[in-house]
Amino acid sequence: MKNFILISPNFPVTYWQFAKALKEVGFRVLAIGDSSYDSLVQELKDNITEYYKVNSLESYEEMFKAVAFFSFKYGHIDYLESNNEHWLRQDSKLREDFNIEGKKYSEIDMYQSKSLEKRYYKKAGVKTARYALPKTIRSAKRFINIVGYPVIVKPDIGVGASSTTKIKSEEELVKFFNEKDERIYIMEEYIDGELISFDGIANSKSEPVFYSNEVFLSQVLDVVTDRKEMVYYSNKECPKDLYDAGSRVLKAFKVQKRWFHLEFFRLKSDKVGLGSKGDIIGLETNMRAPGGYTPDVINYSKSANTYKIFADIMMNDVSNYDNSFKKFYTMYAAQNFSSNYSHSRDDILAKYKSNIVMHDFTPAILADDMGDESFVANFYDFKDALEFKNYVIAKK
Repeated sequence: MKNFILISPNFPVTYWQFAKALKEVGFRVLAIGDSSYDSLVQELKDNITEYYKVNSLESYEEMFKAVAFFSFKYGHIDYLESNNEHWLRQDSKLREDFNIEGKKYSEIDMYQSKSLEKRYYKKAGVKTARYALPKTIRSAKRFINIVGYPVIVKPDIGVGASSTTKIKSEEELVKFFNEKDERIYIMEEYIDGELISFDGIANSKSEPVFYSNEVFLSQVLDVVTDRKEMVYYSNKECPKDLYDAGSRVLKAFKVQKRWFHLEFFRLKSDKVGLGSKGDIIGLETNMRAPGGYTPDVINYSKSANTYKIFADIMMNDVSNYDNSFKKFYTMYAAQNFSSNYSHSRDDILAKYKSNIVMHDFTPAILADDMGDESFVANFYDFKDALEFKNYVIAKK
């Protein structure tokens, strides 16, 4: 029997479905986490063979001991995944130390360094924003003299929109350099574009066996810095130009047997030296499942079970997903506890009771990106999806 270790399998809570799907296709599912066994949902307990609690997932020594224990007790570990951006580097180190299939530590920078990623976008024939890695204000100014204000600055290796800053003036530039930490930061020209993603699961040939397009109606930076509402939807169909670009990027990065979340901009206007209105521009890669409850949003949109598709690929490298099933525009709209809305939770649940497929409170660690309370609903017509979004986030 093949062994599959899931790291932090209870976060987010819906990830118990990975364990269930992996067990159903024949894996022995082992789990490592920092929560007590008693705190795990029953669905997770029912689908794992054994759980190893560590005091801290940040401690490589503890994680090494946990994997070593499972290796000694159950034999060679075939796969190890967290499906979480924060643990990608540690996952890769554990794979390297225990000779587990998948991306190793020596390869992980191509997935996490935003500046290095641009080489692979270029290899795929996808344009990206111009950038610099300025260590001083003087070098930053030289770059800004070329591209102009505003510029976007973020850690070259980081998770999500954490520590991302939009700099609009020299005063803000000076403030940034006076306050920034010791990490390497990448500075990019600002792009006026709609944020879209190409999400799915790749096989061993770096082909998307399942894919979906998500469109973000709010900028993640505004959500994080200004507490704007997170609003996005899973598209009924994936545009051909996005599929073509995303497929080339998967090949360039050699994405094999794993989830992917590829972010792009679709230009809202012509950009000299970059492209024309409507063109696709590469933003960054995330070689894991899209964040929060997005796998579930995609499932509702495509009448799919992506947890099972992932398990099928890991076990047999093929999936029998039926693409002919009914598809929807599935809208995710979140409210923030700090805002005063025109319509209450009860109002929303009553008005859209025939459309809502999911309603939940976001874990605190994800709330800055995803909002505090989310409502997910299916619609045949995009106009109705937009009306739902507007109803949820309408302010008094």
